[in-house]
Order: sequence, then C-alpha cells, then structure tokens
Amino acid sequence: MKELDIIIPHEQLNEVNSVLHKHKVGGMYFTQITGRGRAKREEVEVLVGPDQYKTGKRYVPEFGGRTMITIVVPDQMEKPIVDDIISKISTGEASDGKIFVKSITEAYDIGTKTAGEKAAL
Repeated sequence: MKELDIIIPHEQLNEVNSVLHKHKVGGMYFTQITGRGRAKREEVEVLVGPDQYKTGKRYVPEFGGRTMITIVVPDQMEKPIVDDIISKISTGEASDGKIFVKSITEAYDIGTKTAGEKAAL
C-alpha cells in the first residue's frame, strides 16, 4: 500500500477530488497547512480591524497556505493517480504543489477489526 500526501493550492481541491473519484479511491482527508517552498512570494497589503481596512502598508509574507490531501491506495494505483493529478492541475509553475509517496506496511480498521489492504480502503 502507498500513502500519498498531495500538497496543492486550495483552489485545486475539487479537481483533485474528481481524479480520486475517477480512480474509486475509498477515502481521503485534507487539512489546511502553512509553509514555504519555491513558489514566488507576492507582496500583499496590510489589512486591519474587523472590517479589514487597508493601511497602505505592504509586505511579502514568509509563509503561504496550501491544502494537503492524504490518501492510502494499493501499490498498483499509485502511478495512475499521480499521473492523472499532474496532468489535470499542472501549469508548470513551482506553486502547483507536490506529491509525496510513502510505503504503508500495515493498516487496521478498529471498528470492523480487519487488517491489511481491506482495512485501508
């Protein structure tokens, strides 16, 4: 089994979700993350107060927000899913995201007490 950590701009979540549905991925979760990478950092204007008043001051933030999707799939599904995600959302920019693949040696479903691939999917 493989775990895929897919880090993307939040606006691409629905596109990636449609790829996962296409491949019949049983489950996924996503979290909002903050970090930095090679993506170009753009200057933003400082906003203050509950009504978000513009101050006229500008700065370049050190960290940016992204969405991380995590899925577990059988080994043979890894490459087709990765290829589809890349072809669907890649624009050629560093800010498109990353996919990290990890090996999973075992999984357990607490409720059904099943183990292995059946428990993970």
